[in-house]
Amino acid sequence: MKEYTKIQTIFKRDEKNRIVEGCYTLPEFEYLKDNVWVFTEKVDGTNTRVMWQSADRSLKFGGKTDQASIPVSLLYRLQELFTESRLVEVFPETDGCLYGEGYGKKIQSAGVNYIPDGVDFVLFDVKIGEWWLQREDIVDVANKLGIRVVPIVGEGTLSDAVKMVKQGFNSVWGNFIAEGIVARPKVELKTRKSERIITKIKYRDFH
Repeated sequence: MKEYTKIQTIFKRDEKNRIVEGCYTLPEFEYLKDNVWVFTEKVDGTNTRVMWQSADRSLKFGGKTDQASIPVSLLYRLQELFTESRLVEVFPETDGCLYGEGYGKKIQSAGVNYIPDGVDFVLFDVKIGEWWLQREDIVDVANKLGIRVVPIVGEGTLSDAVKMVKQGFNSVWGNFIAEGIVARPKVELKTRKSERIITKIKYRDFH
């Protein structure tokens, strides 16, 4: 199933790769900057897909791309979390793709901050056929599967999101600075190219 939507960083960079505040990477960000956006914590891990086809009860795991490899420890954890019997209950007659982040020990340098002695998976999006589920439905899927979903850490304008990230805020996972925010309009929108409007803001880009 398809790779996840590319999430654009909110601002462009200069010739020295430094963020240029106020210079938005997409015109849609600038146009919508004063609208209400929903902020979820950005987890520092590895993009992971759980792909289910109901017709033949096919279950596959993938990384950000079809060529990306999955750490062995994370693969074992995915096999524990996602079994055929569980997915049949949640998606009995439909195909689905669960998008999330694998995180924890030895997954990125900050992995031990989340889990010092293991790995896990947190859900951030679900696609059924050509439809992206809304937040409440994503939470429902997570609850039925017994997995975590990325936490909402605020709402506001894009300026509010930038301010929050620049100041730094503690991760929901512990006493350390969160990697940043993934922000999307409170009402799901797309660009003229039918790409979803989502942006990311990272703490390290300002420090």
